[in-house]
Amino acid sequence: MNSPDKRPLLGVNIDHAATLRQARYREMENSCGGFVEPDPVHIALRAEQAGADGITVHLREDRRHIQDRDVERLRECIATRMNLEMACTAEMLKIALALKPNSVCLVPENRQEVTTEGGLDLESKRNEIREIVAALGEAGIEVSLFIDPHPKQIDLATELRAPVVELHTGAYAHQFGKPRQREEWERLVSAAQRANRAEIIVNAGHGINYVNIAEVSRLPHLNELNIGHSILSRALYFGIEEAVREMKERMRAGASRL
Repeated sequence: MNSPDKRPLLGVNIDHAATLRQARYREMENSCGGFVEPDPVHIALRAEQAGADGITVHLREDRRHIQDRDVERLRECIATRMNLEMACTAEMLKIALALKPNSVCLVPENRQEVTTEGGLDLESKRNEIREIVAALGEAGIEVSLFIDPHPKQIDLATELRAPVVELHTGAYAHQFGKPRQREEWERLVSAAQRANRAEIIVNAGHGINYVNIAEVSRLPHLNELNIGHSILSRALYFGIEEAVREMKERMRAGASRL
């Protein structure tokens, strides 16, 4: 279980700040300055000031929200840690090796989805993932695999020598308050325990909000939560600083019940 002196960390995903910007300024030459707003980097800096332990950003192949210049500026400006989510492609590997973020999370990518809707299929991409994990590791970049909480996926992550997994909490979030909530929660717990036995660090993310955070924070062996949509939605009402502070408070309250 999580020890009292090691609360889960909070990584704030700022992708949807860029989604809002691109809705109006997609055709602009620059991604910041002048009338171009909101600036995801500015959002990231304010999130850090409010207590975020890291900033997560997904540079998609189609550049639908975050742009190359955004990740470059983030790497230059943020004071905490940069976690780059990316597809398992040669292009993204080249960018990551040049950018050198603190960590990379390998995720599936579907051009039709609004946001990532499932974990990596490690079986079908075994060779590509093995090569990318090795290349990033040699460059000193920590690698995590975004996977569904299934025993087979944990075992494959172990085989691929991934130091970290990020458990996809989407199925649990969709079932929260419904009959299958307990079943999905137990799957997450079992996966976290299996990963810990394999000496893999456990992160989690997707669909986490200000209600289910009380239980999610109690996931055994939990190192970090990556949360984006819920925090940025709350920020529209109360500002990014208050949104981050409240999420951190609820995380601490949940973890303290262990």
